[in-house]
Amino acid sequence: MTAVARARHLGGQLVDELRHVGPPPVTRWAAIRAGGTLLVALLVLHAADAMDLGAAATFGAFAAIYGGAVPHRRRWRQQVALAGLLTGAVASGTLVATGEDRAWWAVLAAAVWSGIGAAASDRWRWRPPGPVFLVFAAATCASVPIEPHRVPLAIGTCLATAAFAVGLAVVETAVEVRRGDVPDHPPPLPPLPAGRQRLHAIRCVVVVLLSGGLMTATGIAHPYWAMVASVVPLAATTLRQQVARGVHRVVGTLLGLVLAGLLLVLPLSAVATILVVAVLQAGTELVVTRHYGLALVLITPLALLVTDLAHPEPLGELLGSRFVETLAGASVGLAAAWLTRRRPPSPPATRRAHARCGSSRSPPRCRARPPSP
Repeated sequence: MTAVARARHLGGQLVDELRHVGPPPVTRWAAIRAGGTLLVALLVLHAADAMDLGAAATFGAFAAIYGGAVPHRRRWRQQVALAGLLTGAVASGTLVATGEDRAWWAVLAAAVWSGIGAAASDRWRWRPPGPVFLVFAAATCASVPIEPHRVPLAIGTCLATAAFAVGLAVVETAVEVRRGDVPDHPPPLPPLPAGRQRLHAIRCVVVVLLSGGLMTATGIAHPYWAMVASVVPLAATTLRQQVARGVHRVVGTLLGLVLAGLLLVLPLSAVATILVVAVLQAGTELVVTRHYGLALVLITPLALLVTDLAHPEPLGELLGSRFVETLAGASVGLAAAWLTRRRPPSPPATRRAHARCGSSRSPPRCRARPPSP
């Protein structure tokens, strides 16, 4: 195959990967549950005049996103585990946010959680894969200043929201079992080899340190978007899939920023904004395991609307910095994927033949043969 033909073949495979849409969720109740959880949590915070804790509630609600593709016996266990991890990420992030040197400590905290999340994701094969939401939680909470006396409130908000989300999931599962309406689930994925698990964790830690350090050194407003984007490609197993996830991250974020801009210019009240956020959360649950790029179109405005409720920022600067950070982070992640890609080894027999033919005692078959008549 010529170089041009191979490039066309690989390009076609990449296009197919970008267009691939996974199977629909086994039930739509999970989406309703995810949106309802966040709706209740944010309305309670709004009534208590505590919207600065909105990010903590949002990350707690993300526990409901996991476990939808596993049987009900394992679903609640996976969601409880994610609830604990997300609460831990929020706790460490808010503790970092109380210090004056939080910018660089935020990078370190995100790097630690990227390694933990990558290892846990590969070990238990959760979906959506990778440490992206743990990095998002730790880095976001670490980047927003908070008074020390409000740290327990942030942790409690995240934990309470996660417990509410998991509790609703348990009730939903009990109803399914009682009715005998238990949907079919795909078989569990086999565990990844230990070497690949270690490589994934190491790569995630390195790209978060590089992308976060680069953005922090440049003085950009929110380096955590670069850190989140950097780990996204690495959740895939093949280079083609990693490139596709990187493209999904950039293009999905760009389209999501357009949608966020349209929503942020509308004169929405706080309650109306919360309703929109809940709808976006439900939509994210429906598509996050089917098409990552489409999920980003919804996750991006969701995150920006929650941030705007507590800490409004100039719209142009907000949208522009988000895209620059995402592009930089995805580029770092793709570079790491390329540099550490798995290269197919040559067959042992071929290697031995090459070694013999390259020696001074080459066998007769290695010597040039006369052309056939």
